[in-house]
Amino acid sequence: MPRNAQERKTAAQGRGMESQERIGALLARMRETSPAGFAIALHVRFTAPRYLFQSYEKTWLDTYSREGLVLHDPVVRWGFTNEGTVRWSDLDDPAGVMTRARAFGMTYGAVIALIHDGSRSMGGFARSDREMTDAEVASLRSDLGELHDITAGVEAFSPAVHTTLKQMSVYLTHG
Repeated sequence: MPRNAQERKTAAQGRGMESQERIGALLARMRETSPAGFAIALHVRFTAPRYLFQSYEKTWLDTYSREGLVLHDPVVRWGFTNEGTVRWSDLDDPAGVMTRARAFGMTYGAVIALIHDGSRSMGGFARSDREMTDAEVASLRSDLGELHDITAGVEAFSPAVHTTLKQMSVYLTHG
């Protein structure tokens, strides 16, 4: 048990570094399962996430932003109104956002949405080669739940860890 303020600070920084490493490992594993990319919104309040990790191709992200596709995206709509998982092939897409995504190699995918302790997190995960297996979707759901839980107490992380998490997000978004 830390005895003084400096020992408590050092212990908290160690936990923050462990969390940072775990977050990196989870994101890497999710990237392996969804090689065409993902978008993960953690701790969404109203319409804004605390963290947004994206690994889709930059050309798709630019198109998506420029054309305001978020307003018509069935992945986002489903994530905001449901909990659980659904395959992209089961989503209603009247505006053709998923059709547009296929042109960028995002042919198959899954949406995962969860609420833990009153906070919502969601993710869209894509492949170009095949539907995800049930085991892959379950693994992504577990990993998203762990990311949600690790980042729930983010205010307790040191400013350096908080900054690194933001940099990871920017790196993945614009990598």
